[in-house]
Order: sequence, then structure tokens, then C-alpha cells
Amino acid sequence: MNPTRRDFLKLGACGVGVAALGRFSTLGASEPNPFAYKVDHLAKTDPKLIRFDQVQAWKCTLSRPRQVAIGAGDRLYVAYAKGVAAYGTDGVLMTEIATRGPVRCLAVAKDGSVIAGLRSSVEVFDASLKSVSTWEVPENKAWLTGVALSDNDVFLADSGNRVILRYDRAGKRVKRIGEKDKDRNVPGLIAPSPYLEVKIAPDGLLRVNNTGRHHVESYTFDGDLEFAWGKPTAAIEGFCGCCNPIGVALLPDGRHVTCEKGLPRVKIYTATGEFESVVAGPESFPENARTGSVRDASDGTMGGLHAAVDSTGRVTVLDLATGEVKTFKART
Repeated sequence: MNPTRRDFLKLGACGVGVAALGRFSTLGASEPNPFAYKVDHLAKTDPKLIRFDQVQAWKCTLSRPRQVAIGAGDRLYVAYAKGVAAYGTDGVLMTEIATRGPVRCLAVAKDGSVIAGLRSSVEVFDASLKSVSTWEVPENKAWLTGVALSDNDVFLADSGNRVILRYDRAGKRVKRIGEKDKDRNVPGLIAPSPYLEVKIAPDGLLRVNNTGRHHVESYTFDGDLEFAWGKPTAAIEGFCGCCNPIGVALLPDGRHVTCEKGLPRVKIYTATGEFESVVAGPESFPENARTGSVRDASDGTMGGLHAAVDSTGRVTVLDLATGEVKTFKART
């Protein structure tokens, strides 16, 4: 029987690392625990499910790196405590952009412009990385953790208010998406921790990770919920803990890349949400698995991973616990 979300909550396992979870396995050295909760076996991924190989790894030495994004020429951008940094495909630092505070999320437009989300404001830079504008997000308790860009819109994931905010490119709010609405059959977003994200899929719909429901949900730009998928289970095809998946990215063909904390895993799902394969399991992120329960008081995160996909379908993963950046390529 697979452990459910309720099982994890009873054990207080939100964000707890694999090693920590293993401590629940016995009552004492000589007395077996009839209620033992063992997840040690989940730290090892079935090799048959892994269909990606690690092709690059390097250490990001920036202060508190939080997210990665990929722009033109597959240049890698990293959001961190003092701004945004751009790296070449070889992991060599090319340039840095200073911001007014820690950057918690970012997105890069087709023209090379960069949108950086701070806790409750947005800074916009043009393709030459020159500052263009700054606008505040006036919502009370705003806590921005995700950005997505269309030709005319900026979508902001606000974990503090559990909502996706749609803005135009001039910084004027257009709509709130994802709030509970029985008439529109929208159940509402549950975000126990600040990992809410938003992406735009090739089908033209938004993808939002509703972490408290263990769902990935698809919305129109006007806020209609089109479909959702995902289930709470520690089994490889689902999501466990209090709040997973903590991140979602998209392959060029519309398949999903998901990231999890607690059991740090990166997986592939089809465009409609069927589990397909594993990019990397807990064995690829041993320190993250061991220290996943350590909270970063600066922004409320508790370890975990963040991923971005380049033009060739390679998946680059930032390990929030160690600052390591690893790139994985699908096997042919």
C-alpha cells in the first residue's frame, strides 16, 4: 500500500529529507515498530525508469540561488539574493544584473528581455539587460514565486495569496486566476509553502502546480480550469508530502517536467499527465535528500529543486540545498 498525503501530514513530513523520514522506521534497537513508516527504499530509483543521463554539473556560487530560466541561445539565467546572473552553456558566468532585493522568480522573453520577480514587485530589463521599469504588486501578503510571459501578458504566481495574477506588459493588473469559484468549477489553489509556479504550455494554456492538492492544473488566460492531473502517493507516478510538485517546466513537445522536495525527484509526464519516466531521483541529490527539512528563513523555502528546459529538450536542474546545477539529456 502506498503512503498517502494524510500519512505524510501525520508524520509532519512536509519537506522532510529521506534520511530524516527513515528515523520513523523503528521504536528502538530491539523492539520492532508495528506502525513503522519506511521510505528508505524510495531513495533508490528503479533504473528502468530513468531515461536521462547527466551531461554537465557545476556549482553555482551565488548567494541563495532560487530559480533557473533559459533564454535565447540556451543561455542560463539564475535568480539569486542580489539579482539575476546569466551563464553560457558551459556554465561560465557572463553577466549579472543587480536588483533592489532578492529575486525569487524570473522569466526570459523571446526578445531577450528579463522579468525578475521580487517578493512584492517586478523589475523589467530589456535585451541588453538595461533596467526598463519597476512595478509594485499591491496585493496584501504578496509573495511572488513564479513568472510566465506571453506576447502581451505577464503572469505572476503569488504564493502569499494563492493566486495567479495576470498583468499586461505595462504592469496593469488584468485578472486573478485560480481562486476558488464554485460557479466556474475552480477548487482553489492550496500552497502550504512558497513554491507556486506558472508556465505557458505549447497548447496555449497556463500550467500551475497546485501543490497542496498534488495537482498540475491547466487554465485559460481568462481563468477557466480546463483540466487537472496528479495524485497523492509516494509511488513514483505520484506526488507525496504536504506540497508537491514544487516546480513544473515544459518540454518543447508539451510534456511536463516536475520537481519534488522531501524526496527530491525530477520526472517526466505526458502532455495530459500520464507518468512517463524519471530524469533524476533522490540518489542524484543526496545532500538535498538528507537536509531537505532545513528551512531557509530568508524566503521560506525548504530545499527542493527547480528546473528549466532548453531548445533541445535538455533539462537543467538547480539544487536549492547545495547550489549545484546539473543538466540531463534524454537517452536516444
